[in-house]
Amino acid sequence: MAEITTDQIKQLRDQTGISVMQCKKALEEARGDMEKAAIILRKQGAKVAEKKSDRTLGSGVVQAYIHGGGNVGAMVEIACETDFVAKNDEFKKLAYDIAMHVAAMSPKYLKIEDVSESDRQKASDVFRAEVKDKPENIQDKILEGKLNSHFKEMVLLEQSFIKNPELTIKDLVQEAVFKFGEKAELVRFVRFEILK
Repeated sequence: MAEITTDQIKQLRDQTGISVMQCKKALEEARGDMEKAAIILRKQGAKVAEKKSDRTLGSGVVQAYIHGGGNVGAMVEIACETDFVAKNDEFKKLAYDIAMHVAAMSPKYLKIEDVSESDRQKASDVFRAEVKDKPENIQDKILEGKLNSHFKEMVLLEQSFIKNPELTIKDLVQEAVFKFGEKAELVRFVRFEILK
């Protein structure tokens, strides 16, 4: 087994913000491969987030982002369990980054469950016309793929993060759960734009 150096652990910690011990364990499991270790940490983060999903959210932070010219802005609310995490600068930065993402990407919905049945039906009608020439036995599967792709672009939690397209906004929130050791949830967002 390759020797894991403190420089490798420090680099992974700087990249992820996860504890030194967790970074060391992930590097050992990945046999020193930084990319694999980051993936291992992400998977662990998702498991931790799932375990903490039934906890009560008693605190949080609202963060705003106003784009350079002042024509576009966004606000997000991220809830967490304690004031200790809500007042943490890294937690506030997460909220700020998501607000910046909202300003840039203009999502329509927070989560996939928020897509209205009428919007789903309208999109389905459009895509059904596109798949009508395909073999009947795979039309529904193709239609489902097209709908998922279409709404993924509109749902904030499903969008690829503008600063790191390998992560979705949902992944960022799950990483926060792992990093801070308590449940965190993106509650709502709003985007403002001056129309010309």
